[in-house]
Amino acid sequence: MRNEMFLVRPTAKHLASYIAALERGYAPSTTREESRFEDLRKIEVSPETFLNDLYDPEAKAGPVRLQDGSLVPRIPSFIRWMWDGEFAGSISLRWLPGTGDLPPTCMGHIGYSVVSWKRGRGYAKSALALVLPQALGLGLPYVDIVTNPDNIASQRVVLANRGVLIERFLCGPENGGEEALRFRIVL
Repeated sequence: MRNEMFLVRPTAKHLASYIAALERGYAPSTTREESRFEDLRKIEVSPETFLNDLYDPEAKAGPVRLQDGSLVPRIPSFIRWMWDGEFAGSISLRWLPGTGDLPPTCMGHIGYSVVSWKRGRGYAKSALALVLPQALGLGLPYVDIVTNPDNIASQRVVLANRGVLIERFLCGPENGGEEALRFRIVL
């Protein structure tokens, strides 16, 4: 029997399950393995601050660390956790108020990842569908999602949500310098 997945705003009652996923090997950043250790340290220092920083529509949580380790100013964002009775993954939305544009160091409006032991259940597809109305509610005309050319599963998630491939490009060195695909979903 499959559990229903829904999105939750992370709270203290969800934290133990998230910590267990980190300890099991889940990394919140798909490009930075060390992100799991960074989150464990942040939670150890202040669980309340960690949770508060996951909902940051005013970009007050401090700079963002890129793949090369450099820091850039944070933009408004929030993270929701995929939940099926336990932590199953995360999805984030980033934006600049009043525009669909993003800073050149920000790869896309939406990023998502599912814990490896729950992949193949349609969770990312459902999570993306649930976040799109929130992006529209923020006034975004579209969202861009960037994926690795080899990540067929992620491409299927975007395509299932009306995404259209708009470009193949090379990421800047701060984001790994590798080839990527940019998809757009018009809202």
